[in-house]
Amino acid sequence: MLDFTEASLKNVLTRYNVALEKAMTPEDAAEELYPKDKLIYPIAKAIFEGEEEDVIDGLRAAMDASKNPIVLIDDALIVGMGVVTRLYDEGVIFLPNVMMSAYAMLNGIEFCKENSETAPVNKGTIVCHVAEGDVHDIGKNIITALLRANGYNVVDLGRDVPVDEVIAAVVANKPIMLTGTALMTTTMYAFKEVNDKLVEKGIKIPFACGGGAVNQDFVSQYALGVYGEEAADAPKIADAIVAGTGDITALREKFHKHRGEKNGSKKIHFNDIRKRRRDDFRRIQVPSKGRP
Repeated sequence: MLDFTEASLKNVLTRYNVALEKAMTPEDAAEELYPKDKLIYPIAKAIFEGEEEDVIDGLRAAMDASKNPIVLIDDALIVGMGVVTRLYDEGVIFLPNVMMSAYAMLNGIEFCKENSETAPVNKGTIVCHVAEGDVHDIGKNIITALLRANGYNVVDLGRDVPVDEVIAAVVANKPIMLTGTALMTTTMYAFKEVNDKLVEKGIKIPFACGGGAVNQDFVSQYALGVYGEEAADAPKIADAIVAGTGDITALREKFHKHRGEKNGSKKIHFNDIRKRRRDDFRRIQVPSKGRP
């Protein structure tokens, strides 16, 4: 029988926990990705941490060192958000972290605009909405934040948006892409109505859809549908369109990840992965003001 004293057992557990956290800390993962430039580094780090005041302080210091405010949007803010997006893609951080970082990023963009005589290049306009009858807008809010952080002009229609209102917004704003999210299976069928009415009007823009109720097979059933499994896919799809991949089939080839899988098996697989990741990181929080 092993005979551990309370002190020796505590020492073993402490060393085990320290080793585990060193191997899995999000901050450590982010540190490997930050730019090395001494002026850009603190801005990128502040974006990751969601520290709005630190973002502004970093930008101010960079501007005092003669950095162009508009160039800083791409070279510092977008780079910092890129760290967040990558770690989110890998399951190292989660949606609340992305939202805090995105808001810090947006404040940084406004600060850069206020301190520049020239406006940043707008990559294009995107219309975003939550399906008619669905009031769950967390996914849509994350998508709009990520798109704005990546340089897109977003027309945010909000939640529970009637189909005809979506069509009217597309006609009025002529976006490069439409996005829709749905958490409820009873509401996701509004996407098919939106798709059919756009096609009737001869409007053939990519319609990126996602959310808890939505799966790849469903989105693939209508002509304009492109499935985004994660919120972080939205700016990637938009970037592909801007780069010249506007064809729906080509976008599906690039972003549809589940070749020949049944919907049920796919969902179980990714839910299991997310659960394991949350279990692994349940004790680790990204530092941010106002968080317990």
